[in-house]
Amino acid sequence: MTKEVCSNIGLWLLLTLLIGNYVVNLEASHHVYKRLTQSTNTKSPSVNQPYRTGFHFQPPKNWMNDPNGPMIYKGIYHLFYQWNPKGAVWGNIVWAHSTSTDLINWDPHPPAIFPSAPFDINGCWSGSATILPNGKPVILYTGIDPKNQQVQNIAEPKNLSDPYLREWKKSPLNPLMAPDAVNGINASSFRDPTTAWLGQDKKWRVIIGSKIHRRGLAITYTSKDFLKWEKSPEPLHYDDGSGMWECPDFFPVTRFGSNGVETSSFGEPNEILKHVLKISLDDTKHDYYTIGTYDRVKDKFVPDNGFKMDGTAPRYDYGKYYASKTFFDSAKNRRILWGWTNESSSVEDDVEKGWSGIQTIPRKIWLDRSGKQLIQWPVREVERLRTKQVKNLRNKVLKSGSRLEVYGVTAAQADVEVLFKVRDLEKADVIEPSWTDPQLICSKMNVSVKSGLGPFGLMVLASKNLEEYTSVYFRIFKARQNSNKYVVLMCSDQSRSSLKEDNDKTTYGAFVDINPHQPLSLRALIDHSVVESFGGKGRACITSRVYPKLAIGKSSHLFAINYGYQSVDVLNLNAWSMNSAQIS
Repeated sequence: MTKEVCSNIGLWLLLTLLIGNYVVNLEASHHVYKRLTQSTNTKSPSVNQPYRTGFHFQPPKNWMNDPNGPMIYKGIYHLFYQWNPKGAVWGNIVWAHSTSTDLINWDPHPPAIFPSAPFDINGCWSGSATILPNGKPVILYTGIDPKNQQVQNIAEPKNLSDPYLREWKKSPLNPLMAPDAVNGINASSFRDPTTAWLGQDKKWRVIIGSKIHRRGLAITYTSKDFLKWEKSPEPLHYDDGSGMWECPDFFPVTRFGSNGVETSSFGEPNEILKHVLKISLDDTKHDYYTIGTYDRVKDKFVPDNGFKMDGTAPRYDYGKYYASKTFFDSAKNRRILWGWTNESSSVEDDVEKGWSGIQTIPRKIWLDRSGKQLIQWPVREVERLRTKQVKNLRNKVLKSGSRLEVYGVTAAQADVEVLFKVRDLEKADVIEPSWTDPQLICSKMNVSVKSGLGPFGLMVLASKNLEEYTSVYFRIFKARQNSNKYVVLMCSDQSRSSLKEDNDKTTYGAFVDINPHQPLSLRALIDHSVVESFGGKGRACITSRVYPKLAIGKSSHLFAINYGYQSVDVLNLNAWSMNSAQIS
């Protein structure tokens, strides 16, 4: 890239920031469409719909949002989720329920929790499951009462001998936690209780998301018996400028290995235990996390140096991903992460197709050995859906401007892994000090803009003549002050994803904390209208929703690309067609 082009791009980015053109349309999870929420239109979507996913979890019809109370009980995985039984937009929310033996194939059950009493008559919102020491699962969830106040309730299984937990009952003591004038809680911002953990003093703790003015809060409650809860004098953590903290999650992680840790764990004697606080920031509709230390005596969470629990914190996923929830999988000693991905299509399109919202593939999540970031990777069980494979694409040179089509796979429903080796790092462009927002850089330097090293990566859901395509790619920059320091940028560019104009075609970006002297990996799970991308072995993740008009079904194509000035080696590329999961 010439000095003039680099300067122009820098000016372009700066002007964009100054005049406020950088706008992303965000969809609130609780946005009410009054003319639609009472609709009884529950038509079953056609199996031939081109945008329904093949192996991502989604109900047969209607609106879905937050994953709720995931857990394993007697060898059966349970997923509850926010669901509207009456239409394809948010409203009339109940807890739908499905079970699985492998986290991929799912059987539905009747809704587990639905409005039935004064403490939840206006809605049963998000919450979490806790496994008590005797093995009994219980659910804490947010109910909306007749005054539209948010209160916290408990439900338990009617029959513990039923591994599918098909029936649940609510306590007559509900609500267990409610806002009042004394505790100073905002009655309209008091929701989404976490999985509870047991302290060394034998008291249970749970946190609830809240806010006071612009202060985001993780409010702590304690209990001896899980029924009578007291608000702690101080929150677990807070931030003065971030706004409402939705769907908080709090769990321990260890610096050694990729195994999970049970939520109430105090750690082994020789184990370095850290904690993760994750929030869903209502203002931005993104999930952020902070790594730090939990003071069990003071009930305080202290972020490590360099972390702040606000919009500058790292994210689980830099695309469409919100309201996530983890659980400890005791059967396989791992922590599993679920996340909701909403649509990029219009509300009218959602109503027409009869459904809205999917869950991403569940991910194993663990702490990197550096202790500075979390790593995510699709659960191994999804690989059982792999079928026809294209392999042995090894040691291919992608010259400048080249595009290599991957033949022999169903490109609209595929799993692709590619390993790149970058040559001549010293030829990377210099990154300007002001280029600190990866999404902004990706938005202005789309796949058509050449640089010294990049863009190189994958072009997915592409039409034959490239009228439509979604690009997932890397760029490598070097620092101005230190030519031996490099910055790896990962982008997911939807700007050419569809000829349909009213879709959200936001381009996403993330920095990848990886040494570019080492091979650089990229994995993409492609499933008709969703692309989940994992860069640097899960150090950066981006989920995109796209709706091509031409690149659907057998008319979809897959390419490895290098549009940068320098050649890039493909050390290895494997691609698999994916069978559909059994999701009744």
